[in-house]
Amino acid sequence: MSSEELIERFQSIGLSAPKAKEYARNAKTSAAFVEVLDEGKVTSENEKKLSLLYNLAVLAKNDGLDPKHRSLVTKAVVDERLKTNLQIQEAVKYLKTKGDDATEEGMNEVSGVGIEITKDDVRKEILNYIEQNKEEVLARRYAGVPSLLGQAKKIPALKWAAPTDFKPVVDEIALELFGPKDERDVVKKEKKKKESKTEKTQQPVKERSMYSEGFLGELHKPGQNPQAFPELMDEHLAFTKGKVFTRFPPEPNGFLHIGHSKAIMVNFGYAKYHGGNCYLRFDDTNPEAEEEVYFNSIKSMVSWLGFEPWKITYSSDYFDQLYELAEKLIEVGKAYVCHCTPEEVKAQRGLKADGTLGGERFPSPYASRTVEENLTEFRKMRDGHYKLGEAVLRMKQDIQSPNPQMWDLVAYRVLNAPHHRTGDKWKIYPTYDFTHCLVDSFENISHSLCTTEFRLSRESYEWLCDALHVYRPAQREYGRLNITGTILSKRKIAKLVNDGHVRGWDDPRLYTLEAIKRRGVPPGAILSFINTLGVTTATTNIQVVRLESAVRAYLDSTTPRLMLLLEPLLCEVVNVDENFAEEVEIPFKPGAEDKLGTRKLKFTKRFYIDRSDYRDEVDKEYFRLAPGQPVGLMKVPYNVSVKEVIRDESGKVTKLLVNYDSDAKKKPKTFIQWVGESNVKKIKETRLYNQLFTSENPSAHPDGFLTDINPDSEEVIKDSIIEAGGFNEIVKKSPLNIGIEGSDFNINETEGPQTVRFQALRIGYFCMDKDSNGDDVVLNRIVTLKEDSAKA
Repeated sequence: MSSEELIERFQSIGLSAPKAKEYARNAKTSAAFVEVLDEGKVTSENEKKLSLLYNLAVLAKNDGLDPKHRSLVTKAVVDERLKTNLQIQEAVKYLKTKGDDATEEGMNEVSGVGIEITKDDVRKEILNYIEQNKEEVLARRYAGVPSLLGQAKKIPALKWAAPTDFKPVVDEIALELFGPKDERDVVKKEKKKKESKTEKTQQPVKERSMYSEGFLGELHKPGQNPQAFPELMDEHLAFTKGKVFTRFPPEPNGFLHIGHSKAIMVNFGYAKYHGGNCYLRFDDTNPEAEEEVYFNSIKSMVSWLGFEPWKITYSSDYFDQLYELAEKLIEVGKAYVCHCTPEEVKAQRGLKADGTLGGERFPSPYASRTVEENLTEFRKMRDGHYKLGEAVLRMKQDIQSPNPQMWDLVAYRVLNAPHHRTGDKWKIYPTYDFTHCLVDSFENISHSLCTTEFRLSRESYEWLCDALHVYRPAQREYGRLNITGTILSKRKIAKLVNDGHVRGWDDPRLYTLEAIKRRGVPPGAILSFINTLGVTTATTNIQVVRLESAVRAYLDSTTPRLMLLLEPLLCEVVNVDENFAEEVEIPFKPGAEDKLGTRKLKFTKRFYIDRSDYRDEVDKEYFRLAPGQPVGLMKVPYNVSVKEVIRDESGKVTKLLVNYDSDAKKKPKTFIQWVGESNVKKIKETRLYNQLFTSENPSAHPDGFLTDINPDSEEVIKDSIIEAGGFNEIVKKSPLNIGIEGSDFNINETEGPQTVRFQALRIGYFCMDKDSNGDDVVLNRIVTLKEDSAKA
């Protein structure tokens, strides 16, 4: 359909003209919207429902949701079972996770269908929250209303409330509590002296901080997280002294990727912003998948991003304590040893063998064992009596709960495998669901920050802490960061590596942090980019071009400029002596001479230009060198013009004889880069990188993600040349660590070839690759220049 046809159709079903134009603007999303309208048989609807359907189309397209699964959501929106974008998000997430095992009943359950929350319910829950935080709410009065509104929306019991109900209820309660606004609610602003334009330009603009606003800005203060046993808070605060304590808890079973950079920044940065501490804790409870290379890489990446752990700990540090608490859980009647098969466990959870809903939930036949029986059986597990799969310790939670994370989760399983730190001591290992919250408690975490896929786990997290009468940290969930146009799956990246499609886990075309570092992306650019995105509870799906644009902007302000010729072409000046030399001075970055300095170059009888800067014929859009069309050389006083073209037998230009037009002061149409013969440094390889995949969602390719690989993702150019003096000076001074004024996210790198970064005029931003060896230099293109990005 043409844009006009789309607009006409969208208006015919009930959209306003501006909305119809907006929805028709993007060809891909409008096509997805049309598919949704067709499968929902929509001929006329109100604009609110059409907006929901449009958001479904965008979300399903971005997530690569199969149309046959999407139709379940479309149907539910049309028949008004799903009434909010949050419900649609949860439904899409469920269908994406379950795939062909998904059912309509399961989708209804996870997306809150049938749950009706009235304004009275909203009011009641908000009043309960205020009662628990009364002192702070009363002290802040109207200044705290925005924060109160944000906290209200996070109350678990109000997850499915209508978004429009919150503000009027909060405003109504505020008026009842505080009365009309008075002088206590008016912040008087001091008059500031009007700044001159010069003063304004001289003062760097202070960067907004994701730690003081949005999700992170609204988090509780240390000591305000609720406790089932208030006396435990006193012990916690005695240890933390009221400071923020967070942790970054990666599994050491793979390399970190771009999404982890947000988690690192959230956990380490939030603690640092508030003067607190952050642990780097390795969740090493699965010895079969853990390798030393992953531990070392994770430590290195945290350091590269500019963060230093308060302590480095391991879940295995606490294996003895965890085992003792497992026995205690049995002793208080909250755990039992179960010998059910996986199929039997599914049946107990109301699931069929394929994972779809299939009946009523019921407890395991082993759930009624006595404490003595369970202790005996658990110790038999510990002592190696059972093989893998023959016995597990399950938590005795609530099999009838609507939350799957309360369906008697596994706490310990048999795994007769040696551990890299505890050796052969253990034949059983705790699960994530048992370990994570308890180690958070041991380490006195005040803010256990994780991504929203763990939202349902909050209930089991708190249940286990309370069942064992230990301090309960506060788990809070934020939206993860996804990058489109690539893959982040460890299994799929391993396939790329093992099949030789890429150079390794740190190939610059990948989005592991090791690869991003090798490509030359500065860590400060990543942190600044994430800060601009902010932190919310919604998943952030970002196109690669947006990340590259942010990196480009960061590099533009922080890197020197050099002249690099990818395909050098020799030029010889015919009207000067053999020993002719004219010295010129060029700043490494115009306007930043105070930071980056200048270098001197000699323009001599023989010099090189890039082959792309010469043509035999010209057109009206071509301004560079050609017969009859002189050109300027960067900072050289006079133009050069073509006198004769030397070619080889095949007709290829091998040399240009040129005239130095010192007797004619004429402004050229443009200036090109050049390298004097006495200042040549050969580059062994110059690697130009483009996107590894051709589509936004490689995993959705019907023939598999490997079919979506871009055959032109890497171009290797041999024997390009660069100005030797300037390059050597940059190598000697690197890391330059030039930051962005006004930013809190400038990172001082200490070592590595990737710290040698520069802008190659007209080509892009480059860094040295780790394959460089002495005089054999290998360069990576980090990103193209802005004017080339669309072409790339």
